[in-house]
Amino acid sequence: MRVTRHPYAIEGWGVGELWLGDGRVVLAHDPPAARASETPAPAAAPLLRAPPLRPPRGTPGAPTDTLSAKPSRERDVFVEDLLQRIHRYFAGERVSFVDLELDLAGATAFQREAARVLQHVPWGDVVTYGELAGLAGYPRAARAAGSFCADNRFWLFLPCHRVVGAGGIGGYGSLGLSYKRRLLRLEGHAAL
Repeated sequence: MRVTRHPYAIEGWGVGELWLGDGRVVLAHDPPAARASETPAPAAAPLLRAPPLRPPRGTPGAPTDTLSAKPSRERDVFVEDLLQRIHRYFAGERVSFVDLELDLAGATAFQREAARVLQHVPWGDVVTYGELAGLAGYPRAARAAGSFCADNRFWLFLPCHRVVGAGGIGGYGSLGLSYKRRLLRLEGHAAL
């Protein structure tokens, strides 16, 4: 599969990247928060345990920055549509990414079901880690749901910010709770 890298900038949020191949999302880095609260985010904030922004060629599990020799109009339309949808999301518009095909190669049966369920959690709603596991058909796998969210490489397309702990907001990787709350507030949720 040929994979293309598409960086994008969201004013007030930062710079993110999409890695796309064969009409699927292979990897999506979220933009580090430009201002998650009143204080600026650290300059080198890691991105939810995902590979570095420019992984060296040959890094296991990371796509290579390969461009197709012949541009495809269909591919260009897909990329442009996806980037516009991301910008509309950050402008506060209710945008769905349910139709996106994600590259889930190597995912377990639980991870595939959790991804399917999570893609359908609506804008502004939340589920607990236990509810996510139960809806995926694994009612005793709340901790596995937490691990699944921590390792999410499709940040906005599998919206783990909509998954909370039974007793509160839960975690959100290295970007922290202020970033998670900011995403939830963007969607009109009270942000726990």
